[in-house]
Amino acid sequence: MKVAQSLYLTPYQRQLLQKSLENNLRPEFRRRIHIILLADEGESQTQICKKIGCSQEAARYWISIAKAGQFYKWNDSPVGRPKIVNEQYIQRLKELVTTSPRDYGYAFERWTAQWLNKHLEKELAISVSNYHVTRLLKSMGLSTKKKKIS
Repeated sequence: MKVAQSLYLTPYQRQLLQKSLENNLRPEFRRRIHIILLADEGESQTQICKKIGCSQEAARYWISIAKAGQFYKWNDSPVGRPKIVNEQYIQRLKELVTTSPRDYGYAFERWTAQWLNKHLEKELAISVSNYHVTRLLKSMGLSTKKKKIS
């Protein structure tokens, strides 16, 4: 594809990005490259969004990256929303759910997602939804429910 005038990229940079598209990339990374290339061709944010079906925010961000000459950052940034829960949180959740709440001064016998969440928020200052606590437990093969004996 021959571009009449490149606004932000050198021919070599453009070629590098196009070569990257030949690799087996995650769709998010592929979209970033397309945004940068289309911005370099002079496409507007709205045109880019219509062509590749991305959000206005994504187009705006990657256009600004292209304008700043930082095209190489297309694979630096993590994809999606930043994670709130870290490894320390997960390990502590695992420890808590396998011990009695009474060991921590609570009057009840079994943890609930709500109480695990409250305790971890107080201890680690990380707040998530009760549903997310349940989801994390399930992903670790754990639960707050009593095991049924059949």
